[in-house]
Amino acid sequence: MFGTNLLPVAVVARICYLCAVMSIQENRFQAIISHAKEYGFVFASSEIYDGLSAVYDYGPYGSELKKNIRDYWWKSMTQMHDNIVGIDAAIFMHPTTWKASGHVDNFSDPMIDNRDSKKRYRVDHLIEGHAEKLKDEGKNAEADALIETMNKLLAKEDYAGLKTLIGDNKIACSISGTVNWTDIRQFNLMFSTQIGSVTDEADTIYLRPETAQGIFVNFLNVQKTARMKVPFGIAQTGKAFRNEIVARQFIFRMREFEQMEMQFFIRPGTQKEWYGFWKEERLKWHLSLGIPAEKYRYHDHVKLAHYADAALDIEYEFPIGFKEVEGIHSRTDFDLASHQKYSGKKLQYFDNDINEETGKPYGNYVPYVIETSIGLDRMFLLVLSQAYTEETWIKEDGSPDGRTVLRIPAKIAPVKLAILPLTKKDGLPELARTLLDDCRAGFRCFYEEKDTIGKRYRRQDAIGTPFCVTIDGQTKEDNTVTIRYRDTMQQERVNISDIKNIITQAIN
Repeated sequence: MFGTNLLPVAVVARICYLCAVMSIQENRFQAIISHAKEYGFVFASSEIYDGLSAVYDYGPYGSELKKNIRDYWWKSMTQMHDNIVGIDAAIFMHPTTWKASGHVDNFSDPMIDNRDSKKRYRVDHLIEGHAEKLKDEGKNAEADALIETMNKLLAKEDYAGLKTLIGDNKIACSISGTVNWTDIRQFNLMFSTQIGSVTDEADTIYLRPETAQGIFVNFLNVQKTARMKVPFGIAQTGKAFRNEIVARQFIFRMREFEQMEMQFFIRPGTQKEWYGFWKEERLKWHLSLGIPAEKYRYHDHVKLAHYADAALDIEYEFPIGFKEVEGIHSRTDFDLASHQKYSGKKLQYFDNDINEETGKPYGNYVPYVIETSIGLDRMFLLVLSQAYTEETWIKEDGSPDGRTVLRIPAKIAPVKLAILPLTKKDGLPELARTLLDDCRAGFRCFYEEKDTIGKRYRRQDAIGTPFCVTIDGQTKEDNTVTIRYRDTMQQERVNISDIKNIITQAIN
């Protein structure tokens, strides 16, 4: 009656379990996106005009969180290391820069068009999307095999093989539903524009697709003016632009994004040692935010970029799966040597230190480079994903209760302290304002008088404020206030003069 090809009960149960987990994770991701908009973290750009695909604006709390993450990274790089300094290079650069860096010839992705919908897809995204569907159906082995085959074909740049792979797996366009595909072609991801006052006379330049080249062309300027000695690093944060064809997954992949990069210049032959050092050092930085180690993993690159002799990603387990947040690359001397060739200017370093093997100074050489490159927007999404928590419980009277809370580490939370007078009278607002004036120079504070204290607590939980202080009638009598801790919801009575020190210690 039912046929003979039934799956074993255990397999069916496993498939149902995996589908349920995937559904929960997808729902969680959508909840994070909704929360980010509702509480002023991220908005769709130009939303009143129906938005612009893969471009986002950061709201009042999002801009604070983003700045705090950026500052924490900057401090960890430039302030906590004796041999790393920072720069802020321009977005516009001489167009030959991108020829020398290889971006004009190599910064492209294999794309494929559906003839019926006219929609263009990045090949790896198209295949990965199909693999995700297979996993939703419980076909994990089949999905893993598909990705493994894709990676091998990409490494060989076998575009005919990739098209065959798409055809054999009947991977269809999400719009037309057909498998009527063109041949695979390379598509350059750089945005071009013109510079000059008259369009006909303007030169074509590019919006930078990465911040690294601004560091490389300033190598000698920085080395000489900052009196740096190899090994040393140059750090930079800033906007970069890539014309992503399939931009998706909220702010994970955008056309306009921000990078935090550090290029570490070393002696040739020492790259393996320094590659290992920065691989571990950068993971320590992530863990310093209190994120569990099991949420991270390393992923070694199968296909190396044209400039690298080793590369890996630090991946985090988002609700949408493990995804790259930071890359560590051993770039050899490709960048400096290439800019030296194209510019005709020597980009060498004279090393006075004695080589133990020869007994002579190391002399002139083009340094090798270890790169650490982290996406600020992806780190922002990581923090939100890790922090977002929905809690429910039963109160003493038997009724249900709950809250949505962002457990953002205090040192990077958008608001550190909320100051809440219990009422708008009896001199309580004046006491609260005095505390606000005492604390606001040291850290970001928030003041509110409206609504019940319970509602105000919930709003602060939702934006991730780690501490709330309530000013009440007892404050006028003994100078004590109630401090409430976000993560535990516990409250205690402390002297109002101790508040600033308590918060300062927590965020430092």
